[in-house]
Amino acid sequence: MNKAAHPAAPSAGWNFDNSYSRLAPVFFTAQDPAKVREPRMVIFNHALAQSLGLSAENLSGEAGAIIFSGNALPQGATPIAQAYAGHQFGHFNMLGDGRAILLGEQLAPDGGRFDIQLKGAGITPFSRRGDGRAALGPMLREYIISEAMHALGIPTTRSLAVVTTGEPVYRETVLQGAVLTRVADSHIRVGTFQYAAMLDDNSAVKTLVDYTLQRHYAGVAQAENPYIAMLDAVIDRQASLLAQWMHTGFIHGVMNTDNMSICGETIDYGPCAFMDAYDPGTVFSSIDAQGRYAFGNQPPIAQWNLARLAETLLPLLHDEQQAAVEIAQELLSSFAAKFRQYWLNGMRAKLGLTNAEDTDTGLIEALCKCMLRHRLDYTNTLRDLASDAIRQSPAWQQEDFRAWHDDWQQRLARQPATMETAMSLMLQRNPAVIPRNHQVEAALEAANAGDFSVMQKLLEVLAEPYRDNPAHAPYRLPAPPSAQRYQTFCGT
Repeated sequence: MNKAAHPAAPSAGWNFDNSYSRLAPVFFTAQDPAKVREPRMVIFNHALAQSLGLSAENLSGEAGAIIFSGNALPQGATPIAQAYAGHQFGHFNMLGDGRAILLGEQLAPDGGRFDIQLKGAGITPFSRRGDGRAALGPMLREYIISEAMHALGIPTTRSLAVVTTGEPVYRETVLQGAVLTRVADSHIRVGTFQYAAMLDDNSAVKTLVDYTLQRHYAGVAQAENPYIAMLDAVIDRQASLLAQWMHTGFIHGVMNTDNMSICGETIDYGPCAFMDAYDPGTVFSSIDAQGRYAFGNQPPIAQWNLARLAETLLPLLHDEQQAAVEIAQELLSSFAAKFRQYWLNGMRAKLGLTNAEDTDTGLIEALCKCMLRHRLDYTNTLRDLASDAIRQSPAWQQEDFRAWHDDWQQRLARQPATMETAMSLMLQRNPAVIPRNHQVEAALEAANAGDFSVMQKLLEVLAEPYRDNPAHAPYRLPAPPSAQRYQTFCGT
């Protein structure tokens, strides 16, 4: 690696400690980002920079563009491309960072450790005949959706900056090149463990697990068998995360094992989108022709991915193979119950229910069936329930919905909490705005034409998703009928 090719930039608050690059070299390859012709900052996340201990003043302009394009390295960076594998639509492949460079781990003022990664930073040994580049539209989409997820309170990687490169990217058409700076608790994936398990090195998986325990699951490191405890904790985090996706109508779109973060964050925003009309079969991704990753399939796919993780850990779960398999199966079988409980508790809160009754599952499922039957907007229907707006909504035109509403009102009357408490809880758990697909597309179309004001306004609205603001009413509208056959694309 030729570090001299990238002169060190002013620190601007950089405080790197690159623990992943101190692992065995088999887990990564040293790799500088490729230089670009004309880096220009198009969006910078001031609030995130501040939380990381970085100087927005020094990084939000030209000096930041140079760093976040990869033309210069921040002080203390040790750039690498990480190795991993993964099941992509059920088929196993050896993969790795084909267009991403991990600069290092920023130590934040609060003691947190965060990966700083450049996405679209050039060819690596894992590029597999790809160009290593990214286009502006998909990078801005990740910025919008990941920041919206953060505002919704869902664990997620975040976006620090997007820089255009001044160079074309060739896909189906010629597009503007861009680099996204992604911030994550780490980029360790289920696929990272699959990669380690495929190596001819019995210690590789243990090395990776011990590192992951220390970095993400220190609370279980002293358990009788910390590897069993870690797998159980990973399963629990994923069950919680998937429930939150389902609560908000989020569809990841490409839940390959290399896109499942081991620490329980939403990662890799490719063909992602949010559901308008409720339908478990909703698919937006152009590459998901069979609906493998449809909205309603996400929980069982998460369990399938976790089974692939458990396979890599078998030698650490027990010395005897059969005993290890039985331990793994027992842990994996808990996913459905964990997910169901997280989902049920969240849906109770979304309906203002502060205690539990045996009939709650039936009440919730009846509402979902009604929304499906009449293609009711998922987000708006749930939000409107917390006010008189429900009586002016499309849902109120349906006789079966009004009957359900009566049952729900009776359920609310039976609980100890006041109606005011119930409505307050609902307003805290049901967003007024989500990244509506047509609004995201409008922002991206304007940005590609050089107008970033549409995106900036959208980001302002999405930053306060639970706030009732009459000025934000247009952002609550579902897509017009002409946009209902919406498709998303991976961007690679």
